[in-house]
Amino acid sequence: MKPIRRVLLSVTDKSGIVEFARVLTKYGAELVSTGGTARTLREAGLTVLDISELTGFPEMLDGRVKTLHPKVHGGILHIRSNAEHQKAVAEHGIQPIDMVVVNLYAFEATLHKPGVHFAEVIENIDIGGPSMVRSAAKNFEDVAVVTSVADYASLTDELQANQGQLSRATRWRLAQKAFALTAAYDMTIANALETLPADPPAATATAVLPKACDEPLPATLRVVYPKAMSLRYGENPHQRAALYANGSGTGIAGLHQLQGKELSYNNLVDLDACWELAQELKDPAVAIIKHTNPCGVATAATIVEAYEKALACDPVSAFGAVIGINREVDGEAAAKIVKLFVEAIVAPAFSSEAKEILSAKKNLRLVEVKPAPAAPVMKHVSGGMLMQDADCGRIEACELKIVSKRPPTQNEIDALLFAWRVAKHVKSNAIVYARNGQTLGIGAGQMSRVDAAKFGAMKAILPLDGCVAASDAFFPFPDGLEVVVGAGATAVIQPGGSVRDSEVIAAADRLNTAMVFTGMRHFRH
Repeated sequence: MKPIRRVLLSVTDKSGIVEFARVLTKYGAELVSTGGTARTLREAGLTVLDISELTGFPEMLDGRVKTLHPKVHGGILHIRSNAEHQKAVAEHGIQPIDMVVVNLYAFEATLHKPGVHFAEVIENIDIGGPSMVRSAAKNFEDVAVVTSVADYASLTDELQANQGQLSRATRWRLAQKAFALTAAYDMTIANALETLPADPPAATATAVLPKACDEPLPATLRVVYPKAMSLRYGENPHQRAALYANGSGTGIAGLHQLQGKELSYNNLVDLDACWELAQELKDPAVAIIKHTNPCGVATAATIVEAYEKALACDPVSAFGAVIGINREVDGEAAAKIVKLFVEAIVAPAFSSEAKEILSAKKNLRLVEVKPAPAAPVMKHVSGGMLMQDADCGRIEACELKIVSKRPPTQNEIDALLFAWRVAKHVKSNAIVYARNGQTLGIGAGQMSRVDAAKFGAMKAILPLDGCVAASDAFFPFPDGLEVVVGAGATAVIQPGGSVRDSEVIAAADRLNTAMVFTGMRHFRH
């Protein structure tokens, strides 16, 4: 156990700092502080020594230099059991500092402020804070370093239980957390500055970060995601697993679970797939996913209608699926969904009536999610990582290239665009049959495109006559087109770009089929 006799406090986030400081003073600790933190503590009636009184040197350069001083770092870093260290600090009048309470300038929040100036971004790179944190963490045998408001409560309990002293185990835990903080902070800065122009703009220029899909891929991949939750196991029981989150509170990693069993690794993977697909569609939409592939997707005027249409595509595969919905789930939709065995439902919100209805299924996981901005996609390979842009590609009607003699009707165009957006989320090779905002048959993950076309038609329960078909990549031969037309499709959407495009277009004309090219493919591996 080590007593806390002198504390240096310098925090950007002042939540709870007054209450924590009061606990420290209760056990005789002297408070030393800087600028705004000192002012906050004094206004609360606490006695505080200014950092300039400790160092004998004024804060200067607009606060850039205040804690970078031997009387600060010497007070933190000297080893109490080392006679030479004790002699040195005594000779120079350096007083020991037993605890450092610091949180860092809000660099990332500043970075994303609308219209923030370049100079303000640079000014919010903390120097003194990380230096004190690292010094205190390195000397954890003698010094406690507190970097998170979330730790105040447990430290208060320990201080009260031990008359103002902290254990070595606590100091070690705090040091580990402190080094993780400074590592993540430096990586955030490095990643952000890498995206800004090579020639820094004038100080008053706006520091515009590239949009997610325009942002250059980093020269060095730096990733720090704290563990959000441990999982029972991975894809299979013999594999360990955990979920790590970027701290934004958005996307599947930032989900809020309302009810149901613990989420599994496979649940999370499927939830991510159906959430992303549901978000792709602008109208009220429902996506039913099994093993990351959709087995039914639909849009309609209401969520309950969209659900009924999506379920009708493949009700057998929907058993035990996960469901993604892009609107609040209301009571009417919940009353229909509760009749089906479903592993999990993800939506932006659930009405109180929906929650009550769905609570009848105690094991059903209900998950609320806030949309996340598009981010680069990473995948492990042996010995390294692959990274690519998120697939932000979206085609609108005006961008379609009509290549057949017969142009598609407006109803066909609407259905083609719907099928195309679903195909983007189907494992390649992918063929999607659809009509009136409803999938009818989905051929996913086949080794040949013609087999995907056959499989999608084979899976169809609803009639395919008069439907449309989407192919995530070009038809390499006319045979795939002939299969979808033979199944009932009257119009087809595909990227084009095959050396045999002319043969495929000729086959479309021979079959009186409307065909459009997107000029964009959507492979999904």
